Amino acid sequence: MTSPIRQPRIPANDHGVLDGVPEPGEWTPCLSVSVVVPTSGTGDILPLTLAALAAQTYPRHLLEVIVVDDGERPIARLPEIRPERTRLLRPEDGRWGKPHACNLGAAAAEGHVVHWMDDDVVPFPGHVEAHMRWHHLAGYLVVLGHLRFVEWRPGELTPNEVLVAAEAGAVAKLFHEEDSTPQWTEKRWNRTDDLRTAGADAFSVHVGASASVPAELFRSAGGMDESLPLGADTELGYRLAQAGAVFVPDRAARAWHLGDSTVMRREQEVKRHNRPYLGERVPSFRWLRTTPGRGYRVPYVEAVVDARDASLEDVRATVDGLLASWTPDVSVRITGPWSRLGAACRTPLDDPDLDLRLIRAGYEGDARVTLTEELPESCFPTPFRFHCPAGWVPGQDALGRLIAFADRNTLGVLSLALDERDEVVHARLERTAALSRARLVADPDEDLDDVVHEVFGTLWDVGEKWGVVRAESATTVSPQRLQAELEKCRARSLVLQDRVNRWRRQATRGQATRRWWRHAGRRATRVMIRRVARPVMRRVARPVALPWPAAQRGRA
Repeated sequence: MTSPIRQPRIPANDHGVLDGVPEPGEWTPCLSVSVVVPTSGTGDILPLTLAALAAQTYPRHLLEVIVVDDGERPIARLPEIRPERTRLLRPEDGRWGKPHACNLGAAAAEGHVVHWMDDDVVPFPGHVEAHMRWHHLAGYLVVLGHLRFVEWRPGELTPNEVLVAAEAGAVAKLFHEEDSTPQWTEKRWNRTDDLRTAGADAFSVHVGASASVPAELFRSAGGMDESLPLGADTELGYRLAQAGAVFVPDRAARAWHLGDSTVMRREQEVKRHNRPYLGERVPSFRWLRTTPGRGYRVPYVEAVVDARDASLEDVRATVDGLLASWTPDVSVRITGPWSRLGAACRTPLDDPDLDLRLIRAGYEGDARVTLTEELPESCFPTPFRFHCPAGWVPGQDALGRLIAFADRNTLGVLSLALDERDEVVHARLERTAALSRARLVADPDEDLDDVVHEVFGTLWDVGEKWGVVRAESATTVSPQRLQAELEKCRARSLVLQDRVNRWRRQATRGQATRRWWRHAGRRATRVMIRRVARPVMRRVARPVALPWPAAQRGRA
């Protein structure tokens, strides 16, 4: 369902530029919302969740609830206290897991917005309204609820008690705020002005316990990855970001989370489980990609080289230079008229398409290289695309430096002028999230780069400054040589560390020696005075018989 809401232009993740955020109860909604509640049917909290949803301040005719029963034993029937428009769905046999349940609920949703809510969450009455006030301002916002974790014992509350408290506006009194635990995401909100300054990494706090997203944006991003038993909400947040989403935390969208989450109970086990899955799918988590020379399901950078009218030598120099980058997860797409390379009889050395055939022969077996005729509009979900003309080679650290610079300055496009003699030859780094955002908000026939400049920023620079040079000037370091140099540096660092440790021990010992001599010198001086100097002075002084007073004579 297409949203009728206009599309304002939000720079990066700075949702603070949105004007007219309505106060609860002081506006008239028009968008419908589908609250999807996946459940295993084994807990005692689902009836409390539905009771709290039954007392939401959002208009009832715009609110539906879809309960997706993913448990081994089907739910016989829904609780009596529930919203008027509540449906119960059951996955097909053999399909299981929260991601599939969420996708099933989203596919059946009739609302403009899909609002995820876990079955152990009790929302405050204005929870859904707080989410929806943002969706009325822009059609590409992902809104995050404000959860507090509280201890919970089964049977502590009844659905009727929750309903009465919600209708009386007293849900906050069901538990004590001072005894609750904030969600870990709240610390990130505090550090980044509610994600306004979080930049491209705002997606990392997307969790599915209470989050809402426009249904159209959710579907365009591909839905939840059902191959992920855990961490699917984080991975979905990453793809939503690449689709152009802005992430908005709303502290007014309050809710109690009854009991600890799985991450809180078994944090290290969850992280160990998720690392291989997320490392393959979320290139922005660089700490999960520390192994050089290997490929990943979703590369960090897709490099594009146009082989039309280019020689084998130029294409090979550029492609090999890109594959030798110190940024390990780079894939290369070579565009060219490959379909015209038929199998008809020909003279090999006089073939007019000889260079194209040789390029194809040289790279068709490389898993990191794709041969394609037409370049897709987007490299989604890969976060960056780098266009490099054949015959120009980026240095081995060029891609990493360019991306780091683009991240620091939140750039959507960074163009590099390479040659301006006949025409401007340039390379170009594109941020997928920026171009996706621009396509969402651009007017018909509007220049896309102008919109990218408005929502993220663009910049022109000189390619030589970033190490992009002609093929004949390029030098590369093989992985073997690089490894050997690293080993030398490591051995040298160990020698220097031993030397520093030896100097530190000597300095410490020297300080201790100086302290001992100072103490010993003072003590020796006192002993010399008492045992040698004073008796000598007495013997010398006796014949003189100085007329000292008696008091001083005793101290002599």
